[in-house]
Amino acid sequence: MISPALSGPGGGEEAMADTMVKTRWVYAFGGGGADGDASMKNLLGGKGANLAEMSSLGLPVPPGFTITTEACTFYYANGKSYPAELKAQVAEGLKKVESLTGKTFGDPANPLLVSVRSGARASMPGMMDTVLNLGLNDETVDGLAKLSGDRRFAFDSYRRFIQMYSNVVLGLDHHMFEEILDEHKDRLDVRVDTALSAEDWEAVVADYKRAVEGERGEPFPQDPNAQLWGAIGAVFASWMNDRAKFYRRMHDIPESWGTAVNVQSMVFGNMGESSATGVAFTRNPSTGENRLYGEFLINAQGEDVVAGIRTPQPLTKAAREEMGDVQPSMEEALPEVFTQFKAVVEKLEKHYRDMQDIEFTVEKGRLYMLQTRNGKRTAKAALKIAVDLASEGLIGKEEAVMRVEPQSMDQLLHPTIDPASPRDVIATGLPASPGAATGKVVFTAEEAEKLGGAGEAVILMREETSPEDIRGMDAARGIVTARGGMTSHAAVVARGMGRPCVSGAGEIHIDMKAGEFRARGRTFKAYDIITIDGSTGEVLAGAVKMIEPELSGDFATLMGWADAVRRLKVRANAETALDAQTARQFGAEGIGLCRTEHMFFDPARIAAVREMILADDEAGRRGALEKILPMQRQDFVELFKIMEGLPVTIRLLDPPLHEFLPHSEEDVASVAEATGLDPKKLLRRAQELHEVNPMLGHRGCRLGVAYPEIYEMQVRAIVEAACEVVAEGRPAPIPEIMHPLVAKGEEMKFLRDLTDRTAKKVIEEKGCQIDYKVGTMIELPRAAIRAADLAENAEFFSFGTNDLTQTTFGISRDDSGRFLGYYIDKGIFEKDPFVSLDTEGVGDLIRIAAERGRAARPDVKLGICGEHGGDPASIQFCETIGLDYVSCSPYRVPIARLAAAQAAIGEREKDR
Repeated sequence: MISPALSGPGGGEEAMADTMVKTRWVYAFGGGGADGDASMKNLLGGKGANLAEMSSLGLPVPPGFTITTEACTFYYANGKSYPAELKAQVAEGLKKVESLTGKTFGDPANPLLVSVRSGARASMPGMMDTVLNLGLNDETVDGLAKLSGDRRFAFDSYRRFIQMYSNVVLGLDHHMFEEILDEHKDRLDVRVDTALSAEDWEAVVADYKRAVEGERGEPFPQDPNAQLWGAIGAVFASWMNDRAKFYRRMHDIPESWGTAVNVQSMVFGNMGESSATGVAFTRNPSTGENRLYGEFLINAQGEDVVAGIRTPQPLTKAAREEMGDVQPSMEEALPEVFTQFKAVVEKLEKHYRDMQDIEFTVEKGRLYMLQTRNGKRTAKAALKIAVDLASEGLIGKEEAVMRVEPQSMDQLLHPTIDPASPRDVIATGLPASPGAATGKVVFTAEEAEKLGGAGEAVILMREETSPEDIRGMDAARGIVTARGGMTSHAAVVARGMGRPCVSGAGEIHIDMKAGEFRARGRTFKAYDIITIDGSTGEVLAGAVKMIEPELSGDFATLMGWADAVRRLKVRANAETALDAQTARQFGAEGIGLCRTEHMFFDPARIAAVREMILADDEAGRRGALEKILPMQRQDFVELFKIMEGLPVTIRLLDPPLHEFLPHSEEDVASVAEATGLDPKKLLRRAQELHEVNPMLGHRGCRLGVAYPEIYEMQVRAIVEAACEVVAEGRPAPIPEIMHPLVAKGEEMKFLRDLTDRTAKKVIEEKGCQIDYKVGTMIELPRAAIRAADLAENAEFFSFGTNDLTQTTFGISRDDSGRFLGYYIDKGIFEKDPFVSLDTEGVGDLIRIAAERGRAARPDVKLGICGEHGGDPASIQFCETIGLDYVSCSPYRVPIARLAAAQAAIGEREKDR
């Protein structure tokens, strides 16, 4: 129940009035003119701005007024009270509507009825509240009946108002009213609402009012002014309801924007067979096809179209025939109105230069436009509409590039769930890697590899994944983890592979011994079929129908336009031939991060890696490394050939050595049996290498300092591979040898000397000339601050934003999913900093490093290679500070290309 709303403006507004400059809180529209226009979306909200714009265009818009978004901001900043001037300005707005309509609000003989709707600056369909037919009471309903000559229509409108107002404003359950209506329909033996007579609706109204009084202990509000302020308060309050907050989080809409309130004179689509209501899109929002798309209902109000109580009819004859529908289309049932409507919607699309989502009502053969907005659309439709509008000359190529949401490109690159398919959701987690997949549940990487290798579709479900799970992850169609965040191991690797992944699904409880998992009170066994949606974070029971991706000509056209305007280069994070080929297919301009440790986990070489770790001295380590060298060399040969002379940034060994060893006695025994290594020595070495906090321990370049022979082997493998490729007459590779976790200039010098010494030796042995670069991954705050020291010996910096975010915040990315949601809900974090770069803190460190690095070495190459490299907001930051490239997972390359183009266009616009 919205208590301040029912009492009207009040609270502390008088005390504030003396200190406030008079502000305009209300803007009128209608009658061929308006106080605002489409450019005032931030103040009037999208709906209010477009109502004003349509009014100014001379379109048939019922008159009304908009209470600004600033009033909503005031409402929440001042204990849910209203500005002192608002009451008078609303009254003045009502007078204008009364003047234009010739009706009076609350007049029993000639009542003005209004709708009260929300309208944020960003479209949030269905997330906030609406009240229709406001102003009806026991007296005005008789006036409406006499004026319309239709008592049935009047009481039908009154029952709708009581139900909607009681639910939205008074907080009563709408099912209570549905049950009452169903009882009447059962008694009358009718199925559809339109079969009820005036007397029937009067009886329903009486029962509705009795139910309200029984629930509240007081009658349904009869004062139209109290009704109006109750509805205004409810719309403001709905800005903070759970579904609106969730939608804002999902679409990155700031809470501070607030919503406007639109009060508009009612027009009625439920006044008989010459009246109707409907929703239309000027183009198909699913496919982008340039055809009028939508549906309508005769003798209905707007909520009937969306409530599903009656089946809507198509707008056009062609659509009706395609559907095989027998009910007449609007084109056939209301031909004159349809001709007028078609002309109006064509005018709106040309005016707004975009596909429009339109709501309309026909009252006794007269058309009224209730709303227009840029329509929501699928990625496929967005692409087609943008390219088509540019081809039609309505917009330019750069504007077409700006029209497509980069993140939505994921929908085009992965299978997706058919939107028409039912969803039996059994758990939700984080949407860690897009796409959808169906398969049998398995709980171990070994089982995934075994069944996947046999051609079966499997979903690998784990508490969390580790690098050793890589082959099982590769064999699986999709991955689910109960723990972890958006940049956990599972998420990062899955995105690189193009596998859908749901991470951090805390509702899932895995019982490995029983071979089952539980979620939401249900139990699923190994090999049960599930489906995952990595774009929404949902885990579904059973198999669900999929839609396969299609890369159409429109995709290539738009990406070509994007590439022509972007400045930032786009590389990919890749370490396998498949990753590299996928990246090239999606337009990557090199590899920005090759994580060599991923190559070490291959079963063919893990034994040699473990032998190297178990060695008692340098000679033993070098002996084991000699076995790994040819395998590493071949890895790099493949990457260099695929990249055909494009730069390839190779990060030398980064994780702590204990990650390569088994830990439990059972695993130790299994590994010992398979490799012939001493199980006691394996277990002892694993215990010796155990660290309290491996993230801050013996890893990264610290391995190269302690065991230089490891990095020497890797550098040799890189340079020998480059020489081999050149010897075959292929384009000369451009290796960029990257040392991770460097913190001090002295470290960088030691590593640079090691690299140059080893490379020079190989070049002399092979008699070839290879141009290589040496650089570092900046992932520690000290490295960023002392970047000038590093630049003395580093020719490039690659910002490892995943780890730089961890070390800056002191938050483990693998565990952050457990608590970051609370921070976002409480407004401490606007976004997950592992998903979208913290430009104030982490971003400042990057900016400092870029400035100081360039001061010491003007030609230092700068890029980022963390998962932020595929995030559009983070890419915008990279463009702003002038980095040279971003690197991301292969399947995010198109996203990064488009985002980089939009960032370049945006920066250019700032300079104009």
